[in-house]
Amino acid sequence: MTNEMDVPATTQAKPKKQSFFGHWLKTKLREAGKNKTLYLFMLPFLVLFVIFTVMPVITAIYYSFTYFNVLEPPKFIFWDNYVRMFVADDLFMTALKNTLLFAAILGPVGYILSFFFAWLNNEFSPKIRAVMTLIYYAPSLANIYVVWKLIFDSSSYGLLNGILMDLGIIYTNVQWLADVNYIVGCVIVVLLWSSLGVSFLTFTAGLQNVDRSLYEAGAIDGVRNRWQELWYITLPYMRPQLLFGAIMSITTAFSVGDQITALAGYPTQDYVAHTMVLHMQDYGGTRMEMGYACAIATLLFLLMVVSNKLVQKLLHKVGD
Repeated sequence: MTNEMDVPATTQAKPKKQSFFGHWLKTKLREAGKNKTLYLFMLPFLVLFVIFTVMPVITAIYYSFTYFNVLEPPKFIFWDNYVRMFVADDLFMTALKNTLLFAAILGPVGYILSFFFAWLNNEFSPKIRAVMTLIYYAPSLANIYVVWKLIFDSSSYGLLNGILMDLGIIYTNVQWLADVNYIVGCVIVVLLWSSLGVSFLTFTAGLQNVDRSLYEAGAIDGVRNRWQELWYITLPYMRPQLLFGAIMSITTAFSVGDQITALAGYPTQDYVAHTMVLHMQDYGGTRMEMGYACAIATLLFLLMVVSNKLVQKLLHKVGD
């Protein structure tokens, strides 16, 4: 009877090599076990997030490949909805163009204005700062569209028409919210005014939390003016707030729809301010073509994701 120690090494069983996925899963489960209390506290939010955010997005992506009118079971039609958008739906191309236009203007300009006013407001004393914060944030709380409709009223009682006529700039009433030459401009002005909301408060909080000793250290290291302080100290320190504000600005810029309806009605004259959100509401809420509406929503979601990734890359270069 031979001893196990006499067996050649080449004939001994080699231990199984664990796969990368198995090692990763084992590591994650071990970490989850150590932090199980934290995961239990997060569980209610995660459940609600999955049910009301993740699942609707996945469902919309699935329905985007189907013909679904709510009354009948969905019928899988592959890419037909997406081909229809770019080939057979001329109004969608108008909606896409207007959505990109609003996003290109409202996103960057609204973002910069929010930060500029927050930075300016940060220079005031605490009492003045509190009052100015309320003034800046008030448009996002009130129904400002009623006020702006009074300003852009097409009669002589409209505030803008009355002022311009008194100054002798115009001599007849201008149809601000009915003329195709003015609708888009009026909508952009109102949306920029209302953009001073969550992003403004986020930037204000971020500026308040910047460690003041960093400015003294920066002065010793050669920071010579306020612009260098802003670029090399303030903005890098505020990167989390800048990222959150960017996400909110992108979401607001791409989701323009109800604001246009409140100002100029639906549809606007010659669909001059028609957007993807309004187009989606038309097919999903009026025509009950839920598959096509989900395809529009999926494309809009992808545009937001791509824009968010580009902004993240740009913000990571701040201070370099």
